[in-house]
Amino acid sequence: MTTTDPDVLLRAKLEGETAKMPWRELQHFFANGTAIYVAPALDLVEVAAQMSSNNKTQIEAWQAKGELGQISDALALEWYEANALMWSVVVRPWVLVQPILKEKELQD
Repeated sequence: MTTTDPDVLLRAKLEGETAKMPWRELQHFFANGTAIYVAPALDLVEVAAQMSSNNKTQIEAWQAKGELGQISDALALEWYEANALMWSVVVRPWVLVQPILKEKELQD
């Protein structure tokens, strides 16, 4: 069955555009100020969909909790030194990046 629901289609499109990438390949977006941190607890595709739909209320709620926002220099350096792997997706003009936690980090 084919769907024409715009929300379903948007999420499918975003999911297809989501990729794992090393932070070192994403850091130029950080340097340009277009990389946005997404907390590991959040669903990256859901965040991308809400940003694409300009859901200001939800975006501000995530920002207030520190779950979405600009990446600090210290965090960018930590990711660089750890050769961190990220989930990433583009929601123009932004590149959303979400650290992929290692098993040990998941247990902490």
